[in-house]
Amino acid sequence: MIDKVNHIKDTKNLTGLLPAVRYTQPKYVYIAMGNARCPNAELYIKEGDHVFYSQVIGIRHAAFFDQPIHATCSGTFVGLEKHYHRNGKLTDFIKIENDGLDTIDPTLKMRTPEEIAALTKDDMVEILKNCACVGLGGSSFPTYIKFQTDKPINMILVNGIECEPYITADHRLMLEYPYRVCEGLLYVMQAFGCKHAKICIKSKYKDIKRVYKQVLKEYEGSGIELCCVGNYYPQGWEVEMIKNATGIQLKPGELPSNRGILNFNVSTMVGIYKAIKYNMAVNKRFVTVTGDGINYPKNFRVRVGTSIKDLIPLCGGYKDPEKEKVFIMGGPMMGVSVPSDDIIVTKTVTSIIILNKTDYKEEPCVRCGSCVLSCPVHLEPVQIMNAVKTLDKPRIKMLNPLRCIECGLCSYTCTSKIPVTDYIRKAKIIAKL
Repeated sequence: MIDKVNHIKDTKNLTGLLPAVRYTQPKYVYIAMGNARCPNAELYIKEGDHVFYSQVIGIRHAAFFDQPIHATCSGTFVGLEKHYHRNGKLTDFIKIENDGLDTIDPTLKMRTPEEIAALTKDDMVEILKNCACVGLGGSSFPTYIKFQTDKPINMILVNGIECEPYITADHRLMLEYPYRVCEGLLYVMQAFGCKHAKICIKSKYKDIKRVYKQVLKEYEGSGIELCCVGNYYPQGWEVEMIKNATGIQLKPGELPSNRGILNFNVSTMVGIYKAIKYNMAVNKRFVTVTGDGINYPKNFRVRVGTSIKDLIPLCGGYKDPEKEKVFIMGGPMMGVSVPSDDIIVTKTVTSIIILNKTDYKEEPCVRCGSCVLSCPVHLEPVQIMNAVKTLDKPRIKMLNPLRCIECGLCSYTCTSKIPVTDYIRKAKIIAKL
């Protein structure tokens, strides 16, 4: 276990310290038709059509909102192909041959500082809706819906904690684009007439501290400050972050806006900046490609729609190529495993972890209580697991698995190597029936 922990620490340090590699001109980009929140979609273009950079080329439909689909490069629409989506399912993707010119949609116009200063919250809601701005930490929840709260907001929190092992994409974004983070935050504060904001990071991030200590001198009097919180997992969970940043303890299921708080992932904040200033959708993002299955873990700045197969050679290829690999989209604790490297970077893909497969033998539960002691929402994971095994629906509902945030700690701490989190995911489905 010590070797495993040290390996994770070293890998996180390596990718966090190195500048991100720019890879923004792939031959093809692939844009998902549907996603987990929007299962249905329609296309506005046909094969052979030329598209502009950031042009609306279709629309996704969800239960209570629609979401425009934007081209992330200029070029030619080739057709549809199936690839693995972040939800772990094979999905139709729009394939565009990149012409390398980035010819911007002529309908898009950059806003002047004076025009931005005149924007109301309702104006920003419309802009964020048209730009399909979503939570980029992985939630993919539409940002404009967050903006529609009618609650008075007196604190904006920016989540730059990134507490999962391996991942450092947000870390690099914060170091390389601090002014975009701060400008986006000012726009949000303007929308809500809010005078106070905190950029939250782990206390151990000394490099980020140094950068923002200097940058925030230029924003003196703005109400923005840096807030250092705990160095543990799951500190990035919004309930835990809010408690440590403000002293406010949310009740289970309570919205932060009920307490006058809105929180956004740091990548989302940059997305808001691009939408408000340039009328641009999220077309590029930072992504971590790491793990013991590749030779040189790295962070990349890539175009949304980039195939991971393009990035593997830039990481020196596979390490021990004869060994079977495990591919995880997202973090090792809360990510989704997919069967191959046929993976596309969507807006909400923060990382791809590639590991040499290790077979673990699942042992019987010894009732050690590790899963109970580690659960941040105080559930009884082993009891939920047993109820799932016996299909005891009344007991499943009584144990309230819907409170689970799927942090993965119960599986991680299990001394018998039982995938406890998977049982709780099943319990959540049963509890909803």
